[in-house]
Amino acid sequence: MSGVSVDDSDTVPAADQRSGGRRPPLRSAFTLGLLVKVAFLATVNALSLWALTQMVVEGVWLAVTFLVVATVAIDVIYLNTKRWSIPYKYLLPGTIFLLVFQLYPVIYTAYISTTNLGTGNILDKDEAIDQVVATSIGTTESGTTYVSQAAIDDDGTLGLILLDEATDPPSLYIGTSEELTPIEESDVTRDGDRITGAAGFTALTLGEAADYEQDLAALEVPADEGVIRLRTFNRAALVEYRIQYDEATDTMLDTATGVVYAPSDGYFVSDDGQRLTPGWQINIGFENYKRVFQSEAIRGPFFRVFIWNWVFAAGTVTFGFALGLLLAMSLDHPKLRGKKLYRSLLIFPYALPSFLTVLVWQGMMNQNFGIINQLTGLDTPWLTDPWMARVSVLIVSTWLTFPYFFLVSTGALQSIPEDLTEAARVDGANGAQAFRAVTLPLLLVAVAPLIIASFAFNFNNFNVIYMLNRGGPPIPGAETPAGNTDILVTYTYRLAFESGRGQDLAFATAISILIFLHVALFSAWSFRKTARLEEI
Repeated sequence: MSGVSVDDSDTVPAADQRSGGRRPPLRSAFTLGLLVKVAFLATVNALSLWALTQMVVEGVWLAVTFLVVATVAIDVIYLNTKRWSIPYKYLLPGTIFLLVFQLYPVIYTAYISTTNLGTGNILDKDEAIDQVVATSIGTTESGTTYVSQAAIDDDGTLGLILLDEATDPPSLYIGTSEELTPIEESDVTRDGDRITGAAGFTALTLGEAADYEQDLAALEVPADEGVIRLRTFNRAALVEYRIQYDEATDTMLDTATGVVYAPSDGYFVSDDGQRLTPGWQINIGFENYKRVFQSEAIRGPFFRVFIWNWVFAAGTVTFGFALGLLLAMSLDHPKLRGKKLYRSLLIFPYALPSFLTVLVWQGMMNQNFGIINQLTGLDTPWLTDPWMARVSVLIVSTWLTFPYFFLVSTGALQSIPEDLTEAARVDGANGAQAFRAVTLPLLLVAVAPLIIASFAFNFNNFNVIYMLNRGGPPIPGAETPAGNTDILVTYTYRLAFESGRGQDLAFATAISILIFLHVALFSAWSFRKTARLEEI
């Protein structure tokens, strides 16, 4: 073997040869991907910890539980290297967002619909009690008033230096939240006529007192007849609470009249039906849903709004699709010149913000100054007559909808093979028959889901209805704020924010749940039916 020479280069791996015979350095265990993962999880955990502290302070225990479970799940899944965890790394974020931003709002809305939440019933019971008592302040029989000076001692205790000028000589006091203490003139230090301190308290200037504005406004000095409270920075008065709460009997007592108020339906109510406000939020079950069907003043307008909602959504989709398809077919001719220009002009309404377009239409349809009546010489009440208002709404919504269907129909028509229509003509079908038997079914395979989505959108198309004429004109005799062109979503909005009796939030959420169930069931049924088109 001594005659055989060995080339050292043959024993060096190819990778080492390319690197000049040097072995590459070992890879660090902390790759870039791992660093990104650690940074991401550290951020998530830090944000979760911060949010948990806020939620615990607020006592939102359901949210605390969900956040803890979600954070632990994220840590476990993204730190796991087993193969079974790979699908969950993609599914987990979407599932969390689905629960937080879709499922929870629906569940919470359904919960609110079973309460009496609205104007006068927003607080919980303890807050309502405090509010009723706090707003029942009245002057005492003596009606004593004081010249006051805000002050603070070395321990940071706020107090009031009080001067009762009605006595002879004027009486001086130091008042804190604990007690009212008489003092002598010798205990007071002055700078001219201005009191600078008294009995260990240093008087605050107006600028210094402004820093304690909220604390001074809440300061109550106990006295024999009631409490002393500030009226202004230099004036205080002896007042009393007319309404007192008895925790043992859970009742309110009007000390001036002796009337007792007992809790009933979220309010403290007297025997003769008078109630104290504000009330508090309680669960009332399905009462809001029953109002829709049991109250004639609500049921009549509600079903008128409901029927018109169907007509509006179906009419908008039908007219918009028909017009868009007609224009798409008209511009689909291969020898037509200027098709790009025509198509650009036809999608122009779709490119503009809908709320601007609606406002332009509102001005054009004005009965007295609108350009439509001026050009035609008519005096048509486009927006004030119930039937003409409905026609106007359909015209405007069709104008906004047809460009969308024009676009999708144009694309769908171009995807249909011409051989199929040619074969239909060879079999003796005319243009209308070929369209009905071949073109339309194939078109609906692509367009039907979009038609359903457009119906669901227009079923809740708030912008057109509210911005064109705010759902008007009003329905005469309606107990709730309902108009002739209102759809359920604008009706719900007006219930929640524009009711003359205040905001009826719980009833509005009940209507929202009815809308949700209706649209969801209709969409599910429609998708099931249109799925048969795929068999073509």
